Amino acid sequence: MDAFQTSSDVLFILLGAIMILAMHAGFAFLEVGTVRRKNQVNALVKILTDFAVSAIAYFFIGYGIAYGVHFFGPVSELSQASGYGLVKFFFLLTFAAAIPAIVSGGIAERAKFHPQSAATFLLVGLVYPFFEGMIWNNNYGVQDWFKAVLGAPFHDFAGSVVVHAVGGWIGLAAVLHLGARRGRYRKDGAVSAHPPSSIPFLALGAWILIVGWFGFNVMSAQKVAGISGLVAMNSLMAMAGGTLVAMVLGRNDPGFIHNGPLAGLVAICAGSDIVHPLGALAIGAVAGALFVWLFTVTQNKWKIDDVLGVWPLHGLCGAWGGIAAGIFGLQALGGAGGVTFAAQLVGTLFGVGFAFAGGWLVYGLLNKTMGLRLSEEEEFNGADLAIHKISASPERETNW
Repeated sequence: MDAFQTSSDVLFILLGAIMILAMHAGFAFLEVGTVRRKNQVNALVKILTDFAVSAIAYFFIGYGIAYGVHFFGPVSELSQASGYGLVKFFFLLTFAAAIPAIVSGGIAERAKFHPQSAATFLLVGLVYPFFEGMIWNNNYGVQDWFKAVLGAPFHDFAGSVVVHAVGGWIGLAAVLHLGARRGRYRKDGAVSAHPPSSIPFLALGAWILIVGWFGFNVMSAQKVAGISGLVAMNSLMAMAGGTLVAMVLGRNDPGFIHNGPLAGLVAICAGSDIVHPLGALAIGAVAGALFVWLFTVTQNKWKIDDVLGVWPLHGLCGAWGGIAAGIFGLQALGGAGGVTFAAQLVGTLFGVGFAFAGGWLVYGLLNKTMGLRLSEEEEFNGADLAIHKISASPERETNW
């Protein structure tokens, strides 16, 4: 029975890793549908390349920083417990690789290719795992401090803050270093629309992410014994709340409608195992409203050219999710308890500050040394032709 239990845990977390790996296709197609046609190939190539770079960085550096585990021993050691330790790495890698996938959407259409790969290596190898280890592995006694001083450890079951807020605030730092796309904001104060190239691709990306998110959240238990239908139900309710509020406030705009469920799912990650389904609905609804409002404000008023809105979606909705777990997770509001508002607020602010500082340092360093931005001519022609020498739908063929 012990061997069967171990094998079940391996299969459980492996399926979760595969579901989250599939989510990276969602990131890719969400970006493909949102950017203009001349940048579609670049969106696809970035997501796949960044995942490969993330795997190398996390295998050799990041996972050891976060959990003190390395894979340089003999196979007889690595394959113990049916290789559970190996598939756990695969599972947590898919979370780590979400950081550059999130950033990719913010810096789309004007970023150089190889500097972003270098940023991915630094972020996944050094910045992200440092914070991940403090929250999910109690490195440096951080969680002990939260419990002693603020009444409870910082609770982030599936990464509203550890993954999404961190990715979103790093993305904001990258966007600020890059500046707006050419022609986006005119000197007279007018804003030039850069409409999505393909609503069907955008919708496909959103749906892939939605489906994979149930692996992202439910499989965060990491073992079969920890699985909870509450996590699945709460994810569903938050998704619905985010969708409907984004539909109403976004006035039926398909971009808002397809990002609304993602906002709700980002926000519910942290407290999905402890809040009541009605609390999850409220968390998702607030997240949907936050995204619509702040996407509009950042783009039109503050003139921050965050192409996919990764800072409002992941950075701010993720931060809301971390704080919301300290509200709706309380027993007085139908939650399971074991959290405090103070711990959730301080932990969230700590994550936000750490991510923005780390992102600002990495992208600032690369901007000084390699340069982050395509030339005006390259940006005008599009990243597809400038970097990859081919467009998404070539209209001419060579005749021999």
